[in-house]
Amino acid sequence: MTTLGTAETFKRDWVDGFVTAYGRTVRKVPDAYGVIAREAPRAGKVAVVIGGGCGHYPAFAGLVGPGLATGAVVGDVFTSPSAEQVYRTARAAEGGAGVLFGYGNYQGDVLHFGLAARRLAAEGIESRTILVTDDIASGPAENPERRRGVAGDFLVFKIAGAAAERGDDLAAVHAAAAKANAATRTFGVAFGGCTLPGAPEPLFTVGDGEMELGLGIHGEPGVRTVERLSATELADALVDGLLPELPAGDGRIAVLLNGLGRTKYEEMFVTYTRVHERLAAAGLSPLHTEVGEFVTSLDMAGVSLSVLVLDDELAELYAAPCDTPGYRSTGAPLRQVELESTVDELLAEIPPGDGIVDKALTAALESVEENEAELGRLDAVAADGDHGLGITRGMRAAVSAARAAERDGEGVSATLLAAGTALADAAGGASGALYGVLLAETGAGLRRLDTITLPAFADAVDGAARAFVELGKAEPGDKTMLDAIEPFRGALREQAEAGASVADGWRAAAKVATAAAQDTANLVPAKGRAARLAERSKGHADPGATSFALIVTAIGEALGKESA
Repeated sequence: MTTLGTAETFKRDWVDGFVTAYGRTVRKVPDAYGVIAREAPRAGKVAVVIGGGCGHYPAFAGLVGPGLATGAVVGDVFTSPSAEQVYRTARAAEGGAGVLFGYGNYQGDVLHFGLAARRLAAEGIESRTILVTDDIASGPAENPERRRGVAGDFLVFKIAGAAAERGDDLAAVHAAAAKANAATRTFGVAFGGCTLPGAPEPLFTVGDGEMELGLGIHGEPGVRTVERLSATELADALVDGLLPELPAGDGRIAVLLNGLGRTKYEEMFVTYTRVHERLAAAGLSPLHTEVGEFVTSLDMAGVSLSVLVLDDELAELYAAPCDTPGYRSTGAPLRQVELESTVDELLAEIPPGDGIVDKALTAALESVEENEAELGRLDAVAADGDHGLGITRGMRAAVSAARAAERDGEGVSATLLAAGTALADAAGGASGALYGVLLAETGAGLRRLDTITLPAFADAVDGAARAFVELGKAEPGDKTMLDAIEPFRGALREQAEAGASVADGWRAAAKVATAAAQDTANLVPAKGRAARLAERSKGHADPGATSFALIVTAIGEALGKESA
């Protein structure tokens, strides 16, 4: 981790910067490492004061504001704030209705917050405490009081802050927070350890191809090391860990997929799709979903999954609005999400039919699926390595669209147009758009034809190739798909003029395309991302030309079977 301060001044420097940036929402407690809401103290309102060591932003200071915490006290990195700091922050936040302290179940926090509570009591100020104990990896189910507080902190604090905001007295705020804590469970995984400010090495390392299950938020490794899982497998592991631990309810839940500091949001969204599917399959209804960073661990790579089981009261409190630097909510619950069907599900729902486009594209899909890894390898030589994945994803969508169109009675032209549109949409990127135009323009060239002959196919492919060049601005020799498309187009025209059948002429042209794709290994790219690393590409065939050759070859084989 790289910091702009030193270990000795890190706490002071970041708190100063935080209140400077968010002065419209929070203000610093005089002579303390604590912050309170701009409007605090509010007479007659219970003050919800949270806290712990720094390194967890937006917990804890980032959760201060209307509808959530009244104040937060900050210790050194992963270290409890002192009793004096807790006391000063609580005194600044308290408005005559008492203080609810909220923090994770760690010994230092328990001692220092406890000492501060005793001092407040001596001055006639009542306080209560909620210890968050959501981490299922840190203790047995029969002794939940021994468990740590991790990302579930956020969910419990949200409930407590909403209860205080609606005017509940101290006993009622504490009861709501305690109910939320009892209904919250968290399970996490780490891919890499965090590094303390000023330290040269992370607190722990995770081996290549491994991950740690059951991590802590203070730089602790997990309780078990396992092989690195895919996004789907990771989601399954998180959900499988939580489901047996969840208390009974009517199915309503709030879900938090929390990043630990270094995991990209896009990666968390990929994982959440499967999380949502699994929770729904278990009969649970996520009324509120949060995906992002809420309780971090400096720059730790990892995620945790938290579930809060809702009842009527908790659902109302969680849905209440709040406005803090780290989290804002309008108070409107998310509608129940119906996941869109995946392409694979659509393919399963629409079985193969008798249409020629379906059969041809299905054969092409099978070919690119078999060669997906090799296409990715070729693309990785001088680009980002996603061509195999993208074209496979696109061809699945094309097949699904073709099946649906043919089932609806569409002809070859309209079916190819639907397939091309779906391919471009699903595959994305330059290759997706270019393949999409090839299919769609080929379909456009076959409009209003009762019988499709090889000359008609040749005319349609001519038009598709022209559209390809116009869109992609490529020229022969640039080491692109065009270096296989143009030889294929020319060979198909020659076969048509020679009077070949559709199947024979197509297969002959496909052989020419295959040889041309192989010959692109002798070229250097002049277009696209690969042009920046042109010399590195020499000796390797162009991935787009290779996938085109695979596709037209497979289509030729399907046409041959159809005419046999």
